[in-house]
Amino acid sequence: MMSIVSKTVFLSGLLFVCLQAHGAANPTAADLGLMEGFPPAPEKRVTASNLMLPPFNRWSFQHIRELQPTREIYRGEGAIVALQSSPLELGDISTKVRDGRELSLKQFIDQSHTDSLLVLHKGKLVYEQYRNGQQPHTQHQMFSATKSFVGTLMLNLIEQGQVDPSRLVVEYLPETKGSAFADATVQQILDMTTAVNFTEIYDDPNSEIWRYGWVFGVFGQPPEGYTGPMTVYDYLPSLKKKGEHGQMFHYVTPNTDVLAWIISRVTGKSLSRNLEEVLWQRLGVERDGYVWLDGSATEMAGGGLNITARDAARFGQMIIQKGVYNGEQILPEAVTQTILQPGDPEVFSRYYPDDPWYGDVAYAYANQWWAFNNAHRAVSAIGVHGQYIYLDPLAEMVVVKQSSSPDAEGGTNLSNDVDGPMLYQAIAEYLMSLPAEE
Repeated sequence: MMSIVSKTVFLSGLLFVCLQAHGAANPTAADLGLMEGFPPAPEKRVTASNLMLPPFNRWSFQHIRELQPTREIYRGEGAIVALQSSPLELGDISTKVRDGRELSLKQFIDQSHTDSLLVLHKGKLVYEQYRNGQQPHTQHQMFSATKSFVGTLMLNLIEQGQVDPSRLVVEYLPETKGSAFADATVQQILDMTTAVNFTEIYDDPNSEIWRYGWVFGVFGQPPEGYTGPMTVYDYLPSLKKKGEHGQMFHYVTPNTDVLAWIISRVTGKSLSRNLEEVLWQRLGVERDGYVWLDGSATEMAGGGLNITARDAARFGQMIIQKGVYNGEQILPEAVTQTILQPGDPEVFSRYYPDDPWYGDVAYAYANQWWAFNNAHRAVSAIGVHGQYIYLDPLAEMVVVKQSSSPDAEGGTNLSNDVDGPMLYQAIAEYLMSLPAEE
């Protein structure tokens, strides 16, 4: 018999197909009439139970704080550092993508459930597009792009000597004794080379990622009879080891929550406060950010950040400028050099030998950042459903993409995860071909 969760997934998918058949190829939240009216019609209501499902995610990814508990990441009282604008006509840039198709940037934006896409070149805003009702001030859900912010904070603590990456997690977090994480090093957590009995299949309610999701209400409430952990501090010690650490890259979202726990333990401050003090109050951002919480007010470090596209771009620009932004050394240059250094491609693909994305598109993973298998070895923060902060220091380019694809990965989201990086490389090559400014 189909479970309640499976039935919800099935019915929402069926609704999405029906709506597409009667409208645009990628209907917006407004096209779909989501959350319109007082009250909205029952079938048009976005709730905490359906926010991850299509078509409801076309609305929810810009409205998480209206549906879930969150905590502010305060920008402080400092002045906004305006992004200097120097528009370029990039929309017709094209390249060959999947199946040998020629795809332009304009076409990519239209087909990939784009909410925002912007490009910085040499620190200037050269291209900016919004869709699906998003605006420059809109805070958008970043999902696993959050991990790269957490990894950056950890690298900063390592550089300051507050954390030793070779020490075992249990030395910082005695609560993890007996868990999968206890005898892993901090660096193995950073690189996701831990041996954890964990599956991360977003459309499978039996996957371990759903139990993680129940802690944060990502997939609504757990099924009747569930008696497992309901806070992240209870959940992390419950995960068990499978295999030996350090042998291969295995993508396990709770690794990042372990990092955040260490960050908070060492600094005596929440993840949100660390983000404020180290980054947000020093970058001249336009808006506060906010982060999704569990029921005990602990941040979802593995995927809970919500920020504007422009502020994501400021973060990326600071990294390719060797940690300098707004006339200030925000991060040590050594931290940014580590971020921009790709990891080990052999370790990266060992766990996923049958998935060509691991090796053909992506090159490696290290310190909670992805590297791409392209001529520039660009690195990126990546989140499911099409979230990107893509850094190409050789081209002095930052690309931010925020999306609300129906699929977390694969399916419709292949456009973001395969075609997108190919287009970004083509854009980088075009920008590098422009004559130098006088």
